[in-house]
Amino acid sequence: MLEYLVPRASSYAADIDFLFDLITYLVGFWFILTLGYFFYLIFRYRAKDGQKAEYITGETHKQKMAIEIPHYLILVCDAAIIVFTFIVWTDVKITQPEPDEEIRIVAQQWAWSFYHAGPDGLLGTDDDIARVDELHVEVGKTYRFHLESTDVMHSFSVPVFRLKQDAVPGRVIQGWFKPIKTGEWDIQCAEMCGVAHGIMAARIFIEDAETHTAWVAANAPTMVANTPIQDGSMIASNLSIDLQLKEDI
Repeated sequence: MLEYLVPRASSYAADIDFLFDLITYLVGFWFILTLGYFFYLIFRYRAKDGQKAEYITGETHKQKMAIEIPHYLILVCDAAIIVFTFIVWTDVKITQPEPDEEIRIVAQQWAWSFYHAGPDGLLGTDDDIARVDELHVEVGKTYRFHLESTDVMHSFSVPVFRLKQDAVPGRVIQGWFKPIKTGEWDIQCAEMCGVAHGIMAARIFIEDAETHTAWVAANAPTMVANTPIQDGSMIASNLSIDLQLKEDI
């Protein structure tokens, strides 16, 4: 059902949607059944002239069956939810597939700082690309992210990925995702982190291989020396962003 409202853009989004659907259908079934039986009893045993009410203790086996049978059936439904939850949780949180690239994500009041691997494809080298509130990834690649916070708790949320991971000060938390659909989507903070929490938004750009390669080449720090002099204002802007990021971190 979520697919009708929010597209699926990661490899495990469909599995998480399945869990939501499973819980919704099972809970909805028992909700409707309970209400239906409740109203049946109200109308079936409503007060009637000349008929005395009967006091029922609920101690006989037949009377207990009205509770015991639904109880066991609900336990079966709970067990099904637990099994599928364990499978999806293991795939998304426990299993860490070998990444094609890595990304560093730093949360701070109230912005997201993203560090992309440069042309060498390695994170933590001199050609890393730093951006504020912009995450650029390539469709079809598996990414491992390193999430941290410089101040308070934040939560890295990408609705189209069905991904939400808390950022805890003093810790570096790893996770992964694999984009499967190109486009531009929202990144949110899903943890109340201060007065500007509501505007702590960013964008993720999922690009095809050609577009992403061109973006990396155009934004790598090594390109600054080769940029024409008429673009000096843009160079200064990029340098100020990089310096500000280093000061914040």
